[in-house]
Amino acid sequence: MQRTLNLRVKYRESFRPFAPSVLREDVADWFELDVDSPYMLLVADVVARRRREMSTQQQALFGIDKLNVVRSEIPAVTHVDYSARIQTVHRDTAPRYHALLARFKARTGCPVLVNTSFNVRGEPIVGTPEDAFRCFMGTGMETLVIGNCLLRKEAQDPKLLRNYEDAFEKD
Repeated sequence: MQRTLNLRVKYRESFRPFAPSVLREDVADWFELDVDSPYMLLVADVVARRRREMSTQQQALFGIDKLNVVRSEIPAVTHVDYSARIQTVHRDTAPRYHALLARFKARTGCPVLVNTSFNVRGEPIVGTPEDAFRCFMGTGMETLVIGNCLLRKEAQDPKLLRNYEDAFEKD
């Protein structure tokens, strides 16, 4: 998922990690942290029981091959050193996002979702529904949810499609 998001949505290097959003009440079960971190200001390690230790063969890999080794149950948000920049989601301060995470946990057993800024590399962060729609139509995103609206790419007018992949100089 990390590679897919980086290459199809963010249009940046495939190795860049993402931050996890996690239910506040479950944070200590997944990370070595048990305090609020609503603004992704705190970094903590993935707890040992959720990690996947690298084999000797994997440790011998080099460069991107070594970076692509799955290091935990939540690989898209686990950095190479087993850390993550965490956003805790509390029922009282973000009830809809909390409900989404709770529903995801009920279906998968995992209260963690990937979190990233809503923008393409080189563009400012989306600030309006119009910005969100333009970004959606110019990336590999398949679905966009804004409030109570759910948009599927295949249902949109093809004349509105854009291609942001080569719109900005690579990092």
